[in-house]
Amino acid sequence: MIGAPIGDIVGSPYEFDDTAIKTTEFPLFSPASTFTDDTVMTVAVAQALLTRPPTDAAAESALIASMRRWAREVPLPKGGYGGRFRHWLFGDAPHPYGSWGNGSAMRVSSVGWLYQDLDSVLHWADVSARVTHNHPEGIKGAQATAAAIFLARQGESKDAIRGYVVDSFGYDLSRTVEQIRPGYHHVESCQETVPEAIIAFLESTDFESAVRLAVSLGGDADTLAAITGSIAEAYYGVPDDIANEAVTRLDASLWAVLKQIETG
Repeated sequence: MIGAPIGDIVGSPYEFDDTAIKTTEFPLFSPASTFTDDTVMTVAVAQALLTRPPTDAAAESALIASMRRWAREVPLPKGGYGGRFRHWLFGDAPHPYGSWGNGSAMRVSSVGWLYQDLDSVLHWADVSARVTHNHPEGIKGAQATAAAIFLARQGESKDAIRGYVVDSFGYDLSRTVEQIRPGYHHVESCQETVPEAIIAFLESTDFESAVRLAVSLGGDADTLAAITGSIAEAYYGVPDDIANEAVTRLDASLWAVLKQIETG
């Protein structure tokens, strides 16, 4: 389950409007390519759910503990956590705060891999989101991403994935990357990140092109590419050379958890 971390690493040098690349022609990896909070939180959710908590309440407790622990134990090479989420991570009372931010979608990829039917995927995506992102749009973004991963794993076509996401979540997937790119800017809502990330996947021809298309949109490039990369991995797989390079840029403790998904 390395697709989301790869997208995060590849997109990290281009995360803000003043560093946006707005083209698919860029070095896939550079000295500035590092994992960010997106990868740390992806791993935190994965580790919590690998234990298969038996109830929603147990899962929420495990998710809260895992995210707060990983945030404390793994230093970020650069950047940091957003304001309200930072308070949730490091404050005394980690209660959900009505967020519709794209963090719920970028960290959800393990749900699409760990559960074996769509109803379970949707349910646990909801649970993983609502410990922080309990706004309907935050939950929807997580569910749409996890569902797309699950459907890709099942061998569904892009048309089928597109149709399910449109019918179930109401996202506009009729646009193209070329139409989105010129006016797109750094935005952190699910409603203006998840559809764009899925469109990048739908237009792609392989894993690498999917990540490149996502980064080329600009905006919150590491999160966009993390979401796109998580779906693209399920659909295409990941070339060994790209995966191996990404692993060299991960903290060993992060990689240890990601490997467990293969047998989880």
